[in-house]
Amino acid sequence: MLTTASTQPVTGSAQPKPSLRIQGLQKSFGAKAVLHGIDLEVSPGQFVALVGPSGAGKSTLLRLINGSHRPTGGSVTVLGIDPASCSRRELQRLRSRVGFVFQQFGLVGRLSALENVLMGALGTLRMPRYGVASYPRALRERAAAQLERVGLADQRFQRCDTLSGGQQQRVAIARTLMQEAEIVLADEPVASLDPTASLSVLAMLRQLSAEDGFTVICSLHQVDLALQISDRIVAVRDGAIILDAPTARTTEEELRSVYRMAGASDA
Repeated sequence: MLTTASTQPVTGSAQPKPSLRIQGLQKSFGAKAVLHGIDLEVSPGQFVALVGPSGAGKSTLLRLINGSHRPTGGSVTVLGIDPASCSRRELQRLRSRVGFVFQQFGLVGRLSALENVLMGALGTLRMPRYGVASYPRALRERAAAQLERVGLADQRFQRCDTLSGGQQQRVAIARTLMQEAEIVLADEPVASLDPTASLSVLAMLRQLSAEDGFTVICSLHQVDLALQISDRIVAVRDGAIILDAPTARTTEEELRSVYRMAGASDA
């Protein structure tokens, strides 16, 4: 039996409001129940590793958080807002505060690293932009600074489809920094990278989170990486949380046992 340690913040006037609060969350697709009875609260600035076997419901949970899916039951509150109750414009505003880092990077390969990062600021602009020169100078300078933060200053004019996988994921993270997101959701962000690049990218994301104070919820399969980079481990299996504990009090054996349990259906 896995042990579960409380990671909820102590109630008190000095405590900040949670970045994320999920209560009794359920999600079904037709007759197929994917998530049931999820309760989760995440404090500002936490780096949470979301682990569990394929099909456990991790990706569905992340998409409920950013409003891509609507819950079947229960509630999700992100930065004090319920995505399910938002109008289209309200949801766009909320998503400007919630970054998403994808497994396959989500970049436009034919564009330069700099232009891909600039696209993170499109939500602040009134008109579409075509080419780096069409963005205000201040934004171009800020995008270049974000690329420098992720170690890609020299590659800013290089087409993204000529960069390595690890470099492309760094560009995607720089784009999120440009967005000035308060929460970053990362869905298997290093699944396609080699072990060295995986650790490098996640360590960088952890450092940036600490520097800028944004919250990270990162789904991972790699137990060793989850233990190295997170503050907190949340394990999901068969659509339910089976472990929620500070990383410092979680053992490798506990996490590996999550994957040895009976298989979950795909979600």
